[in-house]
Amino acid sequence: MRDWDPARIAAASGARLLAEPRRSHAGAAGPSAVSIDSRAVGAGALFIGLPGQSRDGGAFAPQAIAAGAWGALTATAHGPAAVEAAARRDDGAAVLVADDPLAALQRLAAAWRAELGALVIGITGSTGKTTTKELTRALLAPHVATFASAANLNTEIGLPLELLRAGPGTAVVVVEMGMRGPGQISQLAEIARPQVGMIVSVGPVHLELLGTIERIAAAKAELIASLAPGATAIVPAGERLLEPHLRGDLRTITFGDGGDVRMLSRDGTRVEIDAAGARVSLEVSFHQAHLMVDLLAAVAAAIAVGVTPSGEVAYRPQPGRGGRLSLPDGITLIDDSYNANPVSMRAALDDLAAAAATRRVAVLGDMLELGADEVAYHERLGQQADAAGVDVLVAVGQLARATAERFGRERYAVDDACQAAALVGELVSPGDVVLVKGSRAVGLERVCAALRGREEPA
Repeated sequence: MRDWDPARIAAASGARLLAEPRRSHAGAAGPSAVSIDSRAVGAGALFIGLPGQSRDGGAFAPQAIAAGAWGALTATAHGPAAVEAAARRDDGAAVLVADDPLAALQRLAAAWRAELGALVIGITGSTGKTTTKELTRALLAPHVATFASAANLNTEIGLPLELLRAGPGTAVVVVEMGMRGPGQISQLAEIARPQVGMIVSVGPVHLELLGTIERIAAAKAELIASLAPGATAIVPAGERLLEPHLRGDLRTITFGDGGDVRMLSRDGTRVEIDAAGARVSLEVSFHQAHLMVDLLAAVAAAIAVGVTPSGEVAYRPQPGRGGRLSLPDGITLIDDSYNANPVSMRAALDDLAAAAATRRVAVLGDMLELGADEVAYHERLGQQADAAGVDVLVAVGQLARATAERFGRERYAVDDACQAAALVGELVSPGDVVLVKGSRAVGLERVCAALRGREEPA
């Protein structure tokens, strides 16, 4: 937005302009970036002060302006202090105020997305959306100028901030959309306006909020409902929960067994895919079955925007998302500690079952937000671990005790991640493959850190 002057920023965001810079920053009329963190805002950036649970970020606008920000957008109450701070600078600063700074941020992002004129792929799902987003980026980047949102910045705050990071000349934008309740996906789609909407999966995630799997599907399907006629919807083949939400005025691409995009063959690192009639050959560095499904979804997204992918897929798992680490003492760590739900737990256990190992060790933490059936889900997980050939189970948390109770081999139950880290360090031995997985709040990255601490200094 370096070419957008203060008046255009105000018009796009629906804010009121109280002060303007007295001269441009590095020859640019507008901001070089947008930030909501006054401590990290750089020179030339627009600081947007958002209200929080305990503090209003707008109160820090004077500090952001003093640090060299191009300007600040805050709630109306913080405008006078921001104007004073701008007046103290030789070059001045833009000061904008809005009744709802978050809504102003979202409007600004929507306007910038329209200015870009890029194709937008919106991705949601109960599991696999971050991985599929990264795979989609990897498939598209060699062919077209592609921007993908970072990490899992997929909320009503994170998504607009990521859209504003996409630079001029971007041809395709890939964004992740998180769902915490009804209306959330609709709101995000209103900002991003995707021409391609993908639902990677539907599973028992956020049951505590929505109550039934059908309601979860309906909330995810808000993405399909948001698409303009002629747009493309991408869904798992045979997903009956989404069938009531499909539309005849959209192009629908299915992926997976029996779908429009399906696996033809796998030979080591080489995969052959039927992509809606086109044959796609790819080289991959992973073998896990659930990642192959995510790859099919990503291929569908590429086909939807007119790209036929080929060659090596430059994908590496993000921290905590199933990456493997070989430790010097002959132990293999599968770090899947970022999050967990019944669907992703089952996929991780299948991956562990396929691993060549002296022993298969599973460190499984609580799965949260599962509602009234949370104990039953954890009991079923213990049975699944048994069926997957797990040799040693370490259950972490109160809910996970139900998992241990239904597991028939060597088992341990501990209260928290710190206890688990100490115990696992004593249990493991050369040749073991150790899976670590649980909901984010359980903090099982501590177990992974303890195991990584066994590495010898370089």
